[in-house]
Amino acid sequence: MKIEAGRPIRGGTHTAQRFTQRYVAELKGCLDSLPTEEVAQVIDVIYEAYTKGKQVFIMGNGGSAATASHFACDLGKGTVIAGKPRFRVLSLNDNMALVTALSNDMGYDCVFREQLVNLVSEGDVVIAISASGNSENIVQAIEYANSRGAITVGLLGFGGGRLKEMVTYGVVLPSRSYGLAESVHQFLEHLITEYFRLRIARPG
Repeated sequence: MKIEAGRPIRGGTHTAQRFTQRYVAELKGCLDSLPTEEVAQVIDVIYEAYTKGKQVFIMGNGGSAATASHFACDLGKGTVIAGKPRFRVLSLNDNMALVTALSNDMGYDCVFREQLVNLVSEGDVVIAISASGNSENIVQAIEYANSRGAITVGLLGFGGGRLKEMVTYGVVLPSRSYGLAESVHQFLEHLITEYFRLRIARPG
């Protein structure tokens, strides 16, 4: 349908403006309700892994898969300071040949767990990003990581789902909106990365 300049579709501009205002208000509400103490605990856990040369693994499904890749990129590149150690970080979403092979041959439920079988060690950090907190492939990966003595972290929505009681540390949002939960998770990855960039540059 052609929209003439200056003639929005019926109800479009006003309705879109009200929706935008409401959505922004809901996002602000999510940010205002962030449990900052839990966020700080997650930061401390990841920093300790960094100082000990441990690995950090990140995973998610759908939009959270994109956030996992973004988080790994920012931790791996955005925190680089000349003369300082670098983060040993990997997104378990990014080797698509391996993800599709595991999914095809063994089932999608095991695509993250089976990668951790090859890689994870005691003291490593495994970060699960999940709006629902119930994705079976992430649940299985966290179960395995816990069994290997890894430290598990959840960035979760929807009240945390099954993962809330499984992870060692968690940041849980009450929102049941995938979009809002994923937006806040992206905010958190930027917050955490910026903290490390500044702390690595000016320790102490």
